[in-house]
Amino acid sequence: MPAKRPSKPPASPEKGQLHPRNRHQGRYDFPALIKASPELTAFVIINPYGNQSIDFANPAAVKVFNRALLKQFYGIAHWDIPADYLCPPIPGRADYLHYLADLLASDNGGEIPRGKAVRALDIGMGANCIYPLLGSCEYAWRFVGADIAPQAIASARAIVHSNPGLSEQIELRLQPEAQHIFTGLLQPGERFELTLCNPPFHASAAEAASGSKRKWRNLGKLDPKRKLPVLNFGGQAAELWCPGGEAAFVARLIGESAEHRDQVLWFSTLISKAGNLPGVYAMLKKVGAVDTRTLEMSQGQKQSRFVAWTFHASEQRQHWMNKRIDL
Repeated sequence: MPAKRPSKPPASPEKGQLHPRNRHQGRYDFPALIKASPELTAFVIINPYGNQSIDFANPAAVKVFNRALLKQFYGIAHWDIPADYLCPPIPGRADYLHYLADLLASDNGGEIPRGKAVRALDIGMGANCIYPLLGSCEYAWRFVGADIAPQAIASARAIVHSNPGLSEQIELRLQPEAQHIFTGLLQPGERFELTLCNPPFHASAAEAASGSKRKWRNLGKLDPKRKLPVLNFGGQAAELWCPGGEAAFVARLIGESAEHRDQVLWFSTLISKAGNLPGVYAMLKKVGAVDTRTLEMSQGQKQSRFVAWTFHASEQRQHWMNKRIDL
């Protein structure tokens, strides 16, 4: 396993850079990746700048590339997902977790809490199980990964059971009621330091397909002679869209968070569309959140963010962190 990371949060990164603790700084070392995962050889290309890369328009290449990254950087020896399921960009997913760790550190005397005393809940985990994998490897936190799709739970279970030690760190739960998020999922009396979520982005399947086509056009990759996938990172319906899109899903998330305020220290969610932020802030004020944070993240040219909120005052949060029981 890679070396242990520093306990104290470093200064914030400059715009365009990954979080300082993110393992994926700089160019990818393809010779090292190939040495650990020889299957990657078949997918390596030379990009227009003369550097080794992969064809990110090829879903099979993206999946094998992710498998190689997880193996080299996190010691995840076995990882696979069914065809057409979301294959996440790992550096950006790792950034979300590192900033959440800094958020917890702010209530813990500046020290990042590590170990099983920290519990995190991943809403809409997906078949890839990526946040529980990264969070358990980076910080040894315990995770509950939740999803409404039995197929996603089955895929995540196969990943967890194929890697020794992860079964003790990661619990998987099916949310049987698709109209709910926390209700019916959280058990009476249990508490979590964090919840995280990558909500469905689009409002319909047609919008999802249109968005992908627009992305390729902007990248200059639409070639009439070349058949490109509809979505290079894959994705099932529940992973990509829901009625009302991101704004509607996050509104439900916030509404239910207020009903379970005593069970969670910090709620959080990615917000892909900056235009949704005013509505998010208005909703959080309406439900009585006492502290709201917006954390900006950058992965190269890509800008993203997540919003975190809590119903506990600073003194209550510090007391919560002090009362954690190390298992």
